[in-house]
Amino acid sequence: MPGNRKVSLVIPCYNEQEGLGEMLKNDLSFIDEILVVDNNSTDSTAEVALKNGCKLITERRQGYGAAYKAGFKYATGDIIVTMDGDNSYPLDEIPGLLQALTEGGLDFISACRLGRGRPESMSLTNYAGNRILTLIARVLFSWKIKDSQSGMWVFRREVLEKAKPKSNGMAFSEEIKIEAVRKGFRFAEVDIPYHERVGRTKLNKWKDGALNMVFLLYKRFC
Repeated sequence: MPGNRKVSLVIPCYNEQEGLGEMLKNDLSFIDEILVVDNNSTDSTAEVALKNGCKLITERRQGYGAAYKAGFKYATGDIIVTMDGDNSYPLDEIPGLLQALTEGGLDFISACRLGRGRPESMSLTNYAGNRILTLIARVLFSWKIKDSQSGMWVFRREVLEKAKPKSNGMAFSEEIKIEAVRKGFRFAEVDIPYHERVGRTKLNKWKDGALNMVFLLYKRFC
């Protein structure tokens, strides 16, 4: 809890009982509240969350963005941290990111998985897709970003008061960053390691990649 500010961790989950269980084995004493958003899971995700003392939010609208919107609605922290429920993002990097946010006078930090090239845990096709979408975002928005698709963020609550992402799907990840920059918030990327996900992936590489690309064009020109 940097500077006596309350920290909320929001985790969207769709059938992530295995990954979530592994995540919650870590020491999270520096987090004041953990909100798990169950997005129509058919496994034991909800039970794992409750067993580990998390605040469980149920969101029936299917989608990554819909889950995050529901979690943000109930998060009470001054600083909000996000990550996927598959244990691929490094929890032990959170204290350093919180310190970078507060000491660096920043409003929004996006954890960058691609700063050192392709992580061993990321497939070549996923890496290529991320690089293509990031390049498109850089060109369309004149934006020096390295990983537009990262799902690990640390930001001040004030961001949510002005940045209003509309996407209910995977494009929410790129949209919230674009909105934060557009609204004048102090934005930065910090490199992190990236791990092999636990459990089965829900990502439809080609469909989600195409939808994200279309959304970037829509966001820029409409």
